[in-house]
Amino acid sequence: MARNHEVTERHNLLNADGTLAEPGWSKSLIQTYNREAIAAPKIKIKEWDYYLILADKHAVAFTLSDDGYIGMQSASLLVFDEKNPWEQTSSILNFFPMGKMKLPRTSDDGDVRYHDKKLDLDFIKTGNTRHIFGEYRQFKDGKALKVDITLTQPPMDTMVIATPWKEDKKAFYYNQKINCMRASGYAEFDGVRYEFNPETDFGTLDWGRGVWTYDNTWYWGSGNTVVNGKPFGFNIGYGFGDTSAASENILFYDGKAHKLDDVTFNLPENGSYTDPWTFTSSDGRFEMDFVPVIDRAAKISLKVIETDQHQVFGRMSGKAILDDGTVLEIKDVMCFAEKVRMKY
Repeated sequence: MARNHEVTERHNLLNADGTLAEPGWSKSLIQTYNREAIAAPKIKIKEWDYYLILADKHAVAFTLSDDGYIGMQSASLLVFDEKNPWEQTSSILNFFPMGKMKLPRTSDDGDVRYHDKKLDLDFIKTGNTRHIFGEYRQFKDGKALKVDITLTQPPMDTMVIATPWKEDKKAFYYNQKINCMRASGYAEFDGVRYEFNPETDFGTLDWGRGVWTYDNTWYWGSGNTVVNGKPFGFNIGYGFGDTSAASENILFYDGKAHKLDDVTFNLPENGSYTDPWTFTSSDGRFEMDFVPVIDRAAKISLKVIETDQHQVFGRMSGKAILDDGTVLEIKDVMCFAEKVRMKY
């Protein structure tokens, strides 16, 4: 059972010896991340910004990352056609960036930019907006993916987790998930424009900094929608590091966080990721059915780097219970849940 210790006082994320000062969760980046305070070699430091913008019939996702000895810059387009759903993910690998990308130390300000002969991609933070724009040339079949999307982030709670590893005191995972950012704009590919409507569509930011151990398997799920006229979102997950201080399971409703205990992903026993799943919770506050539409599967094997990813998009239905006991019913909300094993 996760104890869910909430960090409430501002201080440095790391002690002088590079260990986490206070494992736990918070509603904002109250602990200050400082790359220079990390005790591990630069080659092990992992920093990334990942955006997912999700509508009922389509989605796009973008990653800009500097993971020490390798960087991965990627774009995904997913189309949830009932008869023929499809997705395309294209990636660029950079060797030994080791901080050269200069990713911001906080999600609150600072820009992330990447430009080469294949990809122009910018994440620009201005006030309460996040502007994602650029072009991935030769994205698929020689055709380009263009994107111009704005996410609006009013004052709201977020999910922040500071997680250590028992087996390596210098390893840590500092992560923020920002849900329920209203999305406007479009992505364009092969003559088709995929629009995002701020009345119904949302973006999520996965902002992460840290030093990991080599071999990890994690589960993560997230989604956003409108319930009773107010934005509702959730973040669920486990399996990554020592989560005895706190879990990352949380509900968001009308800008406020409602902390959950443990949530379990009940995957199909036959090993097929596209068969129905269920989600159950130790406190009974997150009970869901999940009907997959498409499995965005990827496998990479490059000697020391191995990944086996299943990010499954589908429709979730069930009940979520807020801190005050209010029961929210959600039905057929497009979201995702994933199981990932990564060695790197």
